[in-house]
Amino acid sequence: MSRSSDGRLDIRLSTPGGPGGGTNPEQLLAAGWSACFEGAMAIAARKMNIILPPGVAIDAEVKLNIADGAFFLSARLNVSVPGLERDVALAVVEAAHQTCPYSNATRGNIEAAINLI
Repeated sequence: MSRSSDGRLDIRLSTPGGPGGGTNPEQLLAAGWSACFEGAMAIAARKMNIILPPGVAIDAEVKLNIADGAFFLSARLNVSVPGLERDVALAVVEAAHQTCPYSNATRGNIEAAINLI
């Protein structure tokens, strides 16, 4: 179990790929990173005087990998900004990736791809 001190988070945990009805740490990281990244996009867009259209979505996937007996993480964030010109959306995504605390925490520590789809 994992609970926050304010009671707003109360979930069962499971081992990645294992039995049980709980979530795993990789899913929690993906959810947190995508939420943080969306907030960073909103801040970046405001600074650039850009209005983000409704329907912005971030599909985040964090994988637990193993090589040579060592575990490591990799991540992918597919960012969708429907209705915004690609070059403008790309500028917002790049700015968000530079300021998002999750991006900063993982930069250089795990293989991560940020894709504008």
